[in-house]
Amino acid sequence: MNRALIFPGQGSQTVGMGKALADAFVPARELFEEIDEALKQNLSRLMWEGPEADLTLTQNAQPAIMAASMAIVRVLEREAGVDVARYARVVAGHSLGEYTALCAADSFSVSDTARLLRTRGQAMQAAVPVGEGAMSALLGADLALAEEVAQQATGEAPETEKHPVCVVANDNAPGQIVISGTVAAVERAGVIAKAKGVKRVIPLAVSAPFHSPLMQPAAEEMREALAEVTVRPPAAPLVANVTATEVSEPETIRCLLIDQITGRVRWRESVLTFRHLGVETTVEFGGNKVLTTMVKRIDGELQTVALNAPADIEAFAKAV
Repeated sequence: MNRALIFPGQGSQTVGMGKALADAFVPARELFEEIDEALKQNLSRLMWEGPEADLTLTQNAQPAIMAASMAIVRVLEREAGVDVARYARVVAGHSLGEYTALCAADSFSVSDTARLLRTRGQAMQAAVPVGEGAMSALLGADLALAEEVAQQATGEAPETEKHPVCVVANDNAPGQIVISGTVAAVERAGVIAKAKGVKRVIPLAVSAPFHSPLMQPAAEEMREALAEVTVRPPAAPLVANVTATEVSEPETIRCLLIDQITGRVRWRESVLTFRHLGVETTVEFGGNKVLTTMVKRIDGELQTVALNAPADIEAFAKAV
């Protein structure tokens, strides 16, 4: 019960993801088949064979990342008897990973989660015309400086620039903050950040300005989609992205998932919350250690486990 189960977000997709799991474990193959059927799409073949350009599309990447993570969960449930209710103190996920976390905790069915993420990906992509939004990582910036930079970039917009937006989208780890908004404002924020001593400003190869007010149309679409889905109390509480606090009440979860579309991913604060809740170990399901690396930077005293390859899962199952 001293564990946090954590689930990765967009960007961790790669061609071939999940193939070794499907080859090694029957429960994983069945899980991929269930998701293919729910989406009426051969998503598993796209995951295993590509093309990469199609897999990277937000509407495909989001359910694909969930599928790869849930395949690991399903194998551990079926072959090692891992029960989230007894095994985890909390669950958490980074952005779309929050849906996977809720699926792992049986708050959503696998089929509903796949369909919600397909809708979420489509809605987020459609919310802002391509080329009008941008995101950048500020490496070496703390949260206070990133907020100052974003506010200054918005305030210094010329009168000819309509509706400038720049906000902190992801507080990932110390020295790793992501900003999001309109192209000109985000670019201006990068210049301001460098002038204030930020080490590096890295424009991100994303298709939309996620976790910013520009995503409001997607939030409204997800409000409608979530209204049609049953949300059950999770088997282990969720540490929510937008509040970095634990929650178990279904209607609160539903509202927070809507807020998450436009709101900040408070991952650094979420990991700090783990310690206050008695968590000693984080277990990352898929994602190639992206979240595990962040956890180590946030709280070096937490033990970490990252599950990706069949050998990882077999070793972990023996240790449970």
